[in-house]
Amino acid sequence: MGTATSDEQIVERALTGDAEAFGEIVQRWERRIFALAFGMLGREEDARDATQETFLAAFRNLRAFRGEAKVSSWLHRIAVNQCITRQRRAKVRNESALETEEEKDATIFASPIRYSPARVAEGRETTTAVRVAVNSLPVELRQVVVMKEFEELTFKEIADALDLPLSTVKSRLYTALKQLQMRLQRFSKV
Repeated sequence: MGTATSDEQIVERALTGDAEAFGEIVQRWERRIFALAFGMLGREEDARDATQETFLAAFRNLRAFRGEAKVSSWLHRIAVNQCITRQRRAKVRNESALETEEEKDATIFASPIRYSPARVAEGRETTTAVRVAVNSLPVELRQVVVMKEFEELTFKEIADALDLPLSTVKSRLYTALKQLQMRLQRFSKV
């Protein structure tokens, strides 16, 4: 057997009745999908639920996968839709994921170089400021920022996942980064 089996080959195996094949897809993509969901939702519990729902939806719709996009793009699109649905529900319940977020969750994106208490506190404060700013962006801008900056996807991968033209993805990222820059200016003053 070949060294690296593609995602698409694994999906083919799943479609032909290989019961373990879909589990391999979950294993390969679970961490990335969780990271995307956490970046969009801001709460570990919500991100876990959205990740689980993403893979359930993918499994249920496996037969609909046509192979026109990569499996990764298909999963990212499902995950983004799951997150948007959750955010809408949270708005209806008038909840803000950010208000109930624990401080430890906010430190996930922080990686202070020196571990002095002052630097750790400063890193947490900056990270919290970044998360507040990202979470305050409109959904269509937030998802592009999370996918590009936290997930490190290419513009093409984001365009595929969101089913948008490349130019739209680039302009949304530009707009989002400008808005973030304005929102974060007060934290850059020493």
